[in-house]
Amino acid sequence: MGHLQSPYVVEGLMKMKEEKRDLNEVEEKYQDQKHHDVNGEKSVSCGIKKTEVKRPFSCSQCGKSFTSNKTLKGHILIHTGIKPFSCSQCGKSFTQKAHLKSHLVTHTSEKLFSCSQCGKSFTRKESLKNHMIIHAGIKPFSCSQCGKSFTQKGSLNDHMLIHAGIKSFSCSHCGKCFVCKSYLIKHMSIHTGIKLFGCSQCGKSFAHKASLRNHMLIHAGIKSHSCSQCGKSFTLKAQLNIHLVAHAS
Repeated sequence: MGHLQSPYVVEGLMKMKEEKRDLNEVEEKYQDQKHHDVNGEKSVSCGIKKTEVKRPFSCSQCGKSFTSNKTLKGHILIHTGIKPFSCSQCGKSFTQKAHLKSHLVTHTSEKLFSCSQCGKSFTRKESLKNHMIIHAGIKPFSCSQCGKSFTQKGSLNDHMLIHAGIKSFSCSHCGKCFVCKSYLIKHMSIHTGIKLFGCSQCGKSFAHKASLRNHMLIHAGIKSHSCSQCGKSFTLKAQLNIHLVAHAS
């Protein structure tokens, strides 16, 4: 007998199937319309008046507006750093139940979308697109207070907690507090010495996932940080900064 799947996972998989079915229906309608046009039959389109959606519920911290108070409450969790919905398989936490449902599908679904630069695979095409931004070096999400930019909106949300001074996650070993759970997890590796992230090519291990990503760029031969004075390129920005000191001296 196969393992019973979580209701969240089943719901997530059903949602993906529904999305695929909807896409197929749209494609069929398009083909039918195209067939009518070819045969000279002009279709009749209904004039639908576009109405403006009212968003009476506004966030006092960032000004973003929502159609319902329930949606606003879910949004406010982003500012507080509270993530009440946790994945039972990997421990990752989310501010909204819908985000957890989407995440759970990644544990069961086949990862069909692969990155051509580093080989990392994803269950959704949208996730691959977001990942490719890292390689492109594009950081479209900027902090309105200090100007620091990020590749992901979630990273910007975590960063904003620093300005708000909210540190909800405490280390049980030393008492140090952090704005988000991911920062605490990174910090805990100092106490445990555990290096969970291993390189598939050379076997070298790292305590942080970001460190592994930077290391993988060495194997890929990607050097996206170039010196404006001599043209020499580097894998990491930190390496470029050290190099620039040589020019300054």
